[in-house]
Amino acid sequence: MKIQIPRGTQDILPGTVERWQYVEKKARDICSRFNYQEIRTPIFESTELFQRGVGETTDVVQKEMYTFKDRGDRSLTLRPEGTAAAVRSFVENKLFGQPQQPTKLYYIGPMFRYERPQSGRMRQFVQFGIEALGSHDPAIDAEVIALAMSFYKEVGLKRLKLVINSLGDTESRTAHRQALMNHFSSRVNEFCSDCQSRLEKNPLRILDCKKDRNHELMASAPAIIDYLNEESKQYFKKVQAYLQAMDIDFVVDPNLVRGLDYYNHTAFEIMSDADGFGAITTLSGGGRYNGLVQELDGPETPGIGFALSIERLLMALDAENVELPIEQGLDCYLVSLGDGAKDRLTPLLYQLRANGIKADKDYLNKKLKAQFKTADRLQAKYVAVLGDEELEKGIISVKEMATGEQQEVSLTEIVDFLKRKI
Repeated sequence: MKIQIPRGTQDILPGTVERWQYVEKKARDICSRFNYQEIRTPIFESTELFQRGVGETTDVVQKEMYTFKDRGDRSLTLRPEGTAAAVRSFVENKLFGQPQQPTKLYYIGPMFRYERPQSGRMRQFVQFGIEALGSHDPAIDAEVIALAMSFYKEVGLKRLKLVINSLGDTESRTAHRQALMNHFSSRVNEFCSDCQSRLEKNPLRILDCKKDRNHELMASAPAIIDYLNEESKQYFKKVQAYLQAMDIDFVVDPNLVRGLDYYNHTAFEIMSDADGFGAITTLSGGGRYNGLVQELDGPETPGIGFALSIERLLMALDAENVELPIEQGLDCYLVSLGDGAKDRLTPLLYQLRANGIKADKDYLNKKLKAQFKTADRLQAKYVAVLGDEELEKGIISVKEMATGEQQEVSLTEIVDFLKRKI
């Protein structure tokens, strides 16, 4: 049987991977400016972490996790998202005890969800996310949103829409929860089996249902914003004021929810308005989760974060026809004529690379013309030609490919010559 790549995964090949490297480098750069530090957690974790950290009633936990037993009969799961693992590490390594607070973390890495593969949705996908743990200040909510928006804009996206909402504090959510139960209970049998089980456990999740999104009760469901107490209203006003002060445009959407019990106050999504991007317009989402650390056996610690898919970001860049400024090509390609020259190029090539010059040479014993074709294909800025006759004189012929200008340079000075030019 022919071995092929698993469904829902992809090979990212040279020529394409450079785009990934560019946006990942941009993510790391902007996190550094915002004073977020990278965290790297295991690819797989205890299944219980995601059951508690993502939520038993979510589609992710109920339907989409890659879960298996190891040889010790322990249940392990390939991570479906990054927040739970980051918070687990925050608790386990007692980062809450460090003097500098809040703890500001970011991660970039593969996640795994068993769902139907489609454009922009893979079973293995790469997620970039941040978590800010330890502050109740609405200013850090605005900071997290600002970082996400800044990242998208700096990679070149323009057709962006920021949608925000407030889920309120525990008191507000309790009142809203009861209102939702009253609203749906008499006709819940008209909804899917998942929604029927969610009514008692977490009625807010009903609003996220994909199967019943067009049911008439969805449109008339009570909005959380109508159940905010005064403290929650003031908190939300502060977040909006900070965003306005930073000239970040947004739309308040009372129907935007994050369905986990420990989410509260600020929730947001960033969407693409680009033509041809697709029916699913969401690029990223985030929110405040003031109960998650406690849920994972840590001390009472507020948190807020977001996560985005690199795959969907690249799709949005394509939809807006954004060309990333990726530097391509070699600085220098070495061409040899004769056995003596060929032997001399091997240490010279190493010397160039050791001095920060991107260089390569032929390893297939090609003719002179073919070596120049290779140099052209590799977009080399300079081609340096060494023959046995030049070797005897201690020189090498250097050609600038853009201008055609050619000159002879001492072999002892070629490194400094190219460093000056490049």
